[in-house]
Amino acid sequence: MKEEKLLMTEGPIGPILLRFALPLFLGNLFQQLYNIVDSLVVGNVCGDTALAAVSSSGSLCHLLIGFFQGLCLGAGVVVSRHWGARDREGTDRAVHTTILFAFFAGILLTIFGVCFTPTLLRWMGTPENVLPYSIEYFRVYCAGLMGLALYNTATGIFQSLGDSRRPLLYLIIAAVVNLILDLIFVAGLDMGVGGAALATILGQALSAVLAFGHLMSGRFVIRVRWKALQADRELLGQIFRMGLPSGIQNCVINIANVVVQANINAFGDLAMAGCGAYSKIEGFMFLPVSSLTMAITTFVGQNTGAKQPQRAREGAWLGIGMAAGFTEAIGVLFFLLAPWLIGLFSPTPEVVAFGVRQVRTEALFYAFLGFAHAAGAALRGAGRAVTSMAVLLSVWCALRIAYITGMVAVFQDITVVFTAYPVTWIVSSAIFAFILRRGNWLGQEGSKKFSERA
Repeated sequence: MKEEKLLMTEGPIGPILLRFALPLFLGNLFQQLYNIVDSLVVGNVCGDTALAAVSSSGSLCHLLIGFFQGLCLGAGVVVSRHWGARDREGTDRAVHTTILFAFFAGILLTIFGVCFTPTLLRWMGTPENVLPYSIEYFRVYCAGLMGLALYNTATGIFQSLGDSRRPLLYLIIAAVVNLILDLIFVAGLDMGVGGAALATILGQALSAVLAFGHLMSGRFVIRVRWKALQADRELLGQIFRMGLPSGIQNCVINIANVVVQANINAFGDLAMAGCGAYSKIEGFMFLPVSSLTMAITTFVGQNTGAKQPQRAREGAWLGIGMAAGFTEAIGVLFFLLAPWLIGLFSPTPEVVAFGVRQVRTEALFYAFLGFAHAAGAALRGAGRAVTSMAVLLSVWCALRIAYITGMVAVFQDITVVFTAYPVTWIVSSAIFAFILRRGNWLGQEGSKKFSERA
């Protein structure tokens, strides 16, 4: 592969973003299939209680890996800026520093997750009839977090260097393996939710092996070498400066989502199952926009490193507009197909009713969700991760929890919990629009300072 194909610093912006985002979308599609396949198989084979357990554990899975993924975002910005500046030596050092950091972070996450599974689930108010299944699923899932950590790290390296295609192949293979193992473990061997979690982590481990196999093969623009795995203090500092705010943001927002899940749990296991089905489908349907946001971060990061702030700004606004448009179209589709889509996960009418109610409350406001995600991605790519963190923590965490706490105390209706999402999406979009319209969020001075540090 030629290096020119990995640069996003020249050529028409729209086609570049779409060409980069399409493989990301397909890759994220298969990534999302992991959890969807788990839920589909478990819900239809093991019943609504087991489906509720998988759904309840999902919030904690995102909480554990959210902090690490945020740090990887910071690492990706550092790598993409060095690559945009055509600094091969700096790129090589950034890649190896990132991998070493990811390895130790994966170990810590695994130990934490396995040891504190029961405590975390009880803090969420998981019902007693669901708790044993949730503990089994989440503990097995945490045991395989190293594979997830290493695969996401490898994928971040590929994407930061402009290659969004290669991880797709590995993920497709892993998703197919996950599906086959789900059918074998859960439907064939009757291993229950533990079998579903085991299928997931084995698929993730396979994708990590395949990704690192290519990084170490010498056929990529950067070759990973075990002897070169060492922490560069300056680069590690840059990774923390850019990634720590995103990590805190992801972690705290996921804590807020855990609070939301705890409120949903209070309405019983049928509500948990219905809302869990909604969350799986929402994650699936939101993939085009999440892919675009990753493309925006990489685009802004590379062009900032190349000292092309105007091109970075134009790409950010174009990507934000595309993200908002795509999400609204997806929301309308979700709104119309809600009963059929939720019904795929459970034949129980009450479960379907809870899921459909959440869809009909939130889906038509998806444009604001897309806008906020894309705007935050642009700010992270520009090195303004603290700004993105401040907005999302104050709105998606503090305001969302305060809103739910106050409203549920007055109105004992699960719809009140659902309305917290569109309310906070609208508020955060308005704040991001104000910040971006000021015009000083990205400038030549920022690129100059980065170049001097690098």
